[in-house]
Amino acid sequence: MEKDTWRIVTRGTDGELIIRDFDSPEQILRTHLQVGTDDCSTDLALRGAPIFRSLVGPMPEGRNVVRYESPEVFEHLTKEWAVPKAPRKRIRKTAAARQAESVLEQSLPEATDDSAG
Repeated sequence: MEKDTWRIVTRGTDGELIIRDFDSPEQILRTHLQVGTDDCSTDLALRGAPIFRSLVGPMPEGRNVVRYESPEVFEHLTKEWAVPKAPRKRIRKTAAARQAESVLEQSLPEATDDSAG
């Protein structure tokens, strides 16, 4: 599928993310200098996409979005992504659940070995 949205993500003075979408990379050329083209992306649709000075990218975002980020946004989001998530806590059985389980075990008939008779 062809990429039809070109997105730039930067950070505002208040620290909030600013996302600007464009219909083509030519619109980005009005404000950023192209310094090359991508020739090694694992997303084949991005190969040949422009590389802009002072932006990290191109990188895929969904099926049809090409994303570029300012270096500070890239660094912050990468650090956020790399932080290990807290392990899920193991749920311990409550006393009622343990009691119900033991009652169930006691009510089941025990298997006896009748083959010795």
